[in-house]
Amino acid sequence: MIDADAFAVLLADWCLEVQPNQQILIQTTTLAQEPAAALHRAVLERGAWPLLRLDPPGLDAGFYRHARAAQLDAVAPIQLAEISAADASIRIEAPADPRALAKVEPGLIARRARALGAVRQARSERRWAVSIWPTPALAQTAGMSDDEYAGFLSAALFLDHADPVAAWRALSVAQQAIVERLTTAREVHIETEHTDLRLNVADRRWINSDGRRNMPSGEVFTSPLESSAHGTVHFDVPSMGRGAEVSGVDLKFVDGQVVAAHAEVGDEHLQAALAIDAGARRLGELGIGTNAGIDRATGSTLLDEKIAGTIHLALGSSYREAGGLNKSALHWDLICDLRKGGRLSVDGDVFILDGVVL
Repeated sequence: MIDADAFAVLLADWCLEVQPNQQILIQTTTLAQEPAAALHRAVLERGAWPLLRLDPPGLDAGFYRHARAAQLDAVAPIQLAEISAADASIRIEAPADPRALAKVEPGLIARRARALGAVRQARSERRWAVSIWPTPALAQTAGMSDDEYAGFLSAALFLDHADPVAAWRALSVAQQAIVERLTTAREVHIETEHTDLRLNVADRRWINSDGRRNMPSGEVFTSPLESSAHGTVHFDVPSMGRGAEVSGVDLKFVDGQVVAAHAEVGDEHLQAALAIDAGARRLGELGIGTNAGIDRATGSTLLDEKIAGTIHLALGSSYREAGGLNKSALHWDLICDLRKGGRLSVDGDVFILDGVVL
């Protein structure tokens, strides 16, 4: 089992950098009571105010069963007020069933995503982070025993190091070297057996994602020019898209927009996601995974997009901090594994070959 106190210290000091008198919103499920209580203590010990919100399992699925139209298309004023008043917030994923929304009509999920736009915007304007705690359901989805999954996640979080914060600091330095190499990049060319995609990233900023927002993290990313994507891409790592498995995704881009899309599994969810709004058919992110502690797909995008040797592309909203302009209620990361004959070239030179940064 993961040491809840060590986990809490990592979140408080590295992810949130809790300061005296701040209001820190902590959101998770009742399956993560132990780490939530540990983080509650850590926030108090740093002189700040913890605001703890524990949801029982199944609450999200229950919302879709019972909510009326007005509730699907809006948010409670108190929900927006709370996130707007908090100095920082963190969500710890700890689901009882990662597929709880699989049977919900995709159009309803799309409506809800649009309604939550104001909440996402308010959160993004403050310090925020998202992390994960092992549950039996997550272990089962990953194809591991509970103990094996806890050990795997501990390594992904760097909690197996004597000083986890120092380990994240070292990864930050290593990733910054990659960022600096990519600063002048213009054209990115991604190739695998079933992928031939070109993107333009000229004058866009590359971001060093070193665990401050995602924990675990381990990626560098940017937002491509909105009209630049051209070609085809195949995503060979399954994705839990909005509670349902979506796998074997093929997309064709022309002038930055998806003009053809198909998924071997979960195609209706893919099509519903693309129909959320006009921005959903454009790319908001290109990311390069670097976390060597994550060596296999687990069914959790938070983890899988960080696998060293993979790249991911996100449909939908882009990052303003990277210079992105695309707006959408969708931001869905899809993952392409380069470790088996793939490569990523930058301005004609191979940058990643078979998953290894050269």
